[in-house]
This record gives sequence, C-alpha cells and structure tokens, in this order.
Amino acid sequence: MVEIGGRDIGLGHFQKILFGGEPVVLDEKALTDVENSFSFLKEFSREKVIYGINTGLGPMSQYRVQEKDRLALQYNLIRSHAAGSGYPLKDIHVRALMVARLNTLMKGYSGIHPSVVILIKDFINKGIYPVIPRHGGVGASGDLVQLAHLALALIGEGEVIHNGERMAASEAFSLTQLVPVSMHIREALALINGTSAMSGIGIINVIYSRRLIEWAVAASALINEVVESYDDHFSVELNQVKLHPGQMEITGMMQKILSGSRLTHKRAEELFNGVNGETIFTKKIQEYYSLRCITQILGPVIDTIRQAEQVILNEINSVNDNPVIDYRNKNVFHGGNFHGDYVALEMDKLKIAITKLSMLAERQLNFLMNDKLNGKLPPFVNLGVLGLNLGMQGAQFTATSTVAENQSFSTPAYIHSIPTNNDNQDVVSMGTNAALMTCRIIENSFEVMAIHLITLLQAIDYLRIEEKMASITKNIYLELRELVPVFVEDHEMSPDIARMKQHLLQNNPGIA
Repeated sequence: MVEIGGRDIGLGHFQKILFGGEPVVLDEKALTDVENSFSFLKEFSREKVIYGINTGLGPMSQYRVQEKDRLALQYNLIRSHAAGSGYPLKDIHVRALMVARLNTLMKGYSGIHPSVVILIKDFINKGIYPVIPRHGGVGASGDLVQLAHLALALIGEGEVIHNGERMAASEAFSLTQLVPVSMHIREALALINGTSAMSGIGIINVIYSRRLIEWAVAASALINEVVESYDDHFSVELNQVKLHPGQMEITGMMQKILSGSRLTHKRAEELFNGVNGETIFTKKIQEYYSLRCITQILGPVIDTIRQAEQVILNEINSVNDNPVIDYRNKNVFHGGNFHGDYVALEMDKLKIAITKLSMLAERQLNFLMNDKLNGKLPPFVNLGVLGLNLGMQGAQFTATSTVAENQSFSTPAYIHSIPTNNDNQDVVSMGTNAALMTCRIIENSFEVMAIHLITLLQAIDYLRIEEKMASITKNIYLELRELVPVFVEDHEMSPDIARMKQHLLQNNPGIA
C-alpha cells in the first residue's frame, strides 16, 4: 500500500499506484491534521468575512452570502463550474489527478471535513473515475472546471467510469455502497481551487518521457551499430569536457548499451595508425549529426525531463489552495497558490524537448530510408524486389506527418494568457492546456519511435549483423522482433506500428 499524508510522495509512489495498482491508505497523523484544520475553521469563521465561505466567488466576492445560504453556495460552485467540454481525460490521468488532489488536501491546510479525503481515497482504490472533459481549465484559479467534475462525482452527481463502464455517479455509489460527501464549510472551494489536474497529467507526462528517452537512446545505439560508426563521439573523454549532467547521463547510457559491440569502430585503430593512405576515404570520417551528436541533442532533453519531474512533484506536494487555512498559526491567509505557472512553464519546456527528440528519431529514420545517405541499405529498407515492393516507404510518411504535428503543438501555452472571469483572472497560466498538449506530443513521439525501431529491425536483418551486436542491443532486437517479425512482402503496416507503440509505452528497454 502507498501511504498518503505525513510525507511527500515521489515518482515511485505514482508508478506503484497508477501502473502497479497498489491501493492508497491515509496517514493517521495527517488525517488528524485535516480534522484539526476543519475544526479550527468551523470556529474561526464565526462572525468573520472569509472568501468563499460567506462571500461570493471570483469577482463576485464583493457580495456577502447569508448564513442560511452558505452550504448552497458550495453546491452551486460545483454545479456551475462542471462546465467542461471535449473528450474525457483518460482513466490514468483522472487517477493521477485524484492522487495529486488527495495529497495536497492531506496537508491539512484546506479546512475540509475528513470525509472528503476518505472518499477520494475510496474512489482511487475502487477504480471509480469521474468523467472529466479535457477543455475548461485556464490554470490560474486552479483547474476549476476539471476539478469541479471531480467534486460533482464526489457529491453523487455527474458521471463516472467504473469497471470500464460509463454510468451515473449515483449508480456507482449504489454498486460500491459508498456515501457521497456533504458540504460543511468550504469543501467545494477546496476541491476545485488547485493545480491537481495539470499536475496529475504532468506527472504522467514525466513518467512516459523517461521511458521514451530510453527508447531514443536504444534506437540511437542501434543505428550506430547499423552504420558501424566510430565510437569516440559517445566516449567519456569527449563528453566530460562539456559540463552538462544530461550529456554525461546519455553518454553513460550509450556506453552501457554498446558495451561489447563488434560493430562500432575505434578511430585510433583505423585512422591514427599511419597506415591509411586513401585519397578519398571510403568510410565516413564523421557521421551525420543525427548519429554523431546524440549526447548533445538528448542531453538537454533528459535534463528537461529531470527538471520537470522535480517541479511537478514540488507542486503535487504543495498546498495549492486559496485561502490557506493555517490552524497551526490560528489564521486564514488569502493569496494565489492555485496559480499554475510553475507547471505550465515546465510542460512547455518538456513538450519542446520531446518534439526535438521526435525530430532526431525522424532524421535517423530518414537516414535509414535514403540509400544515397547511408550507402549500405536498399531504398526504404526494402527487403523485397525493388520497384515491385515498397518496404517502409508508406510508414515514413506517417512519421514525417506526426513530427510536423509535434512541431505545431510546440508553441508555448504559458505565454498565451487571456484575461477571463470579468478580468479578475487577468493573468492565467494555461497550465492544463500545456500539460494536455505535452501529452499528445509524447504519444505522437512513441508512434514515430515505433516506426523508427521497425525500420531498424529490418535494417539489421538485411545486413545480417545480429551476431556482432552488443548483448543489450541484441536482446532489444530479439525482444522487438517477437512483436514485428521480419517481412519481405508488402502488407498493412498500421497494426505493426500500433503493436510496437503499445509495447514501447508499457516497457523500458532496460538501459538506464
């Protein structure tokens, strides 16, 4: 079980909950803090003006809400803001969103009744996923619209997915014998006023990005074996004099994966021995950048992933509510911790980095396809009859098109603030948009990587170099060949690409 509350949660906790199916439990001391925060606010809020308790919301906070209407205000907030549109978020994103919201509420700074965190925990453990449309959040007063759909389900309204079936939330409560939450003081505002949607999607983006860059390094190692390149461009000696941690991390991965290869060459043995007398060199002295500059191109990408991971985890482990109910200092503080700029900026940086990764894969793929560039493979790595068969030609169009889409989506959302809410929210983050766009770019990049790796498998079979490969690259080759066997005759490629993509999404190549 993964304990929520009492300590910060990390990437490993999310992986256990989201991919390992481990249940969550609530830390007892943290649950006591939640109860203390609620009890403090209940007493403290008497005869005081506190935003969202006895005032309207947003620009309507200038209007006092009468005592008799205070609980109705909370229900009105949920129902009015459950106004999203577009296709629903994936179950894994909703699950991550709920874990993120639960974690921040368990900090004990929201003044909510403990029944709220208990029910979110039960939703996670019983696999109840509120139907949350993707469009709606501007990421400034938190993810108001997306989180309102979570709150709607918690009060027994709206729709959920349970056991793979879409149903009314009330039906799921009946099936699981759970009880919807009731409003007590400010439960609605605490549920929707935070960054948990963008952060939940963001942490999934980080997890998949880490997996994707391992496959990018694996593909880069394979193509260096295919072309029998010199190995000094991924040497420790070369890369350590450029002082970036990501570059050295990629260097270490390349060193590990290509250890024992009989296909990469030592420059000193062939060019520094005083024997070579060629006037026009038959072997390329320096490879194209897409093969030679892997550590310099993927180094910034892995650094960006690490930075995004740290910032997203900081956000998830933060109190991103407003106002902050601080029972420890016996006060209520109004501000803007719900603002999503940290997440928005990291998601924009991440999507740019992943787009560059997909561009590298596409250029490596193009090198394999173009016999005039590589000088050793048939056009389009066609193992059939040239002219009659077309090999990977059609699949290259898909890769090119998909990378172009990535480039279009890479425009930053962070700088596209549009004032809204009667100009109360005059500077917004668009963090949820940034996270969703990054998600699409990552998924696109797995498609490109699938096409690239299928092409590499075909190249390895054409050259018959399997026995000379490093042990790690050979194992990768054999593993992926189980998914897509060698082919000579033309056939529908889409199922192969889909099968390969799914495998890459769900597995690491084992090189980190």
